[in-house]
Amino acid sequence: MNRTQLSQLAVLAIVAETCSFRKASAELGIAPSAVSHAVATLEASLGVRLLARTTRSVAPTEEGRRLLETLAPALSDIDAALAALAEDRGRPAGLLRVTMPMLAAEDLIVPRLGAFLAAYPEIELDVVTNDRFEDIVAEGFDAGLRLGEHLEADMIAVRASGPQRGLIVAAPEYVAAHGQPQVPGDLFRHRCIRRRFSSGRLYRWELEKDGKTLAVDVPGPLTLSDQRLMRRAALDGVGLAYLFDARIDEDVRDGRLVPVLEDWCPPFEGFFIYYPSRRQMRPALRAFVDFFRFTAGPDRVPG
Repeated sequence: MNRTQLSQLAVLAIVAETCSFRKASAELGIAPSAVSHAVATLEASLGVRLLARTTRSVAPTEEGRRLLETLAPALSDIDAALAALAEDRGRPAGLLRVTMPMLAAEDLIVPRLGAFLAAYPEIELDVVTNDRFEDIVAEGFDAGLRLGEHLEADMIAVRASGPQRGLIVAAPEYVAAHGQPQVPGDLFRHRCIRRRFSSGRLYRWELEKDGKTLAVDVPGPLTLSDQRLMRRAALDGVGLAYLFDARIDEDVRDGRLVPVLEDWCPPFEGFFIYYPSRRQMRPALRAFVDFFRFTAGPDRVPG
């Protein structure tokens, strides 16, 4: 591969990421015609079409997708090496992309973002919130936040929170009308508020007691994808909801929500910041990890 192809591959990656020649040109700071020419020249030299173009959209072809997936780690390493030069200027800098669930963003990251960006003004932080379990290398992320039990063994993980706990709760009016479930099997006779992940998968309530674990596909009249909406529905008496206790501790304390099956809801590992172990660690990523590290708990490497 010659140097011209290297720059063309970088242009291709930006076009595929933005799904637009015009957006790619704005990000790269070059004319749209130059972006189009770089991609067309690369396709001609390789003898294969890499992007499917319509009047409304641009997307990688199957060959383009495979090429970009293969190149993603190498392009990330190049970005890391270039960003590492910021150390010579004394401050972490550059774009830092992090993926995390909305819950982690709202509770752990957003409340401290102002202080982080004030401490590191040369970092451009791009936070993407969703609950899919992404391949952060293939998707072009520097790091992610996830619950400890969902981390892959080849990732370095640093604790970002203490242990978490979920609670099954309902409004007092619902409990008065329908009673309390005494064992997990009783859930099938109750109205449950179900949760759908952004992947489309329905969450099966994970319960545990005395070493016995269950994943219950609960029935219910309502399915939501946001814990704030689920809490609101539970407060309105729709049914039982399985929520993080940090979101509802005041509701429980003040009697607006009643916990049930508490002995089946033990604490579990909290959130971890994770990143690939094989890649050179950028100064910006080191700054993020150190800043949002949970200081009361130990680091761990899964696996």
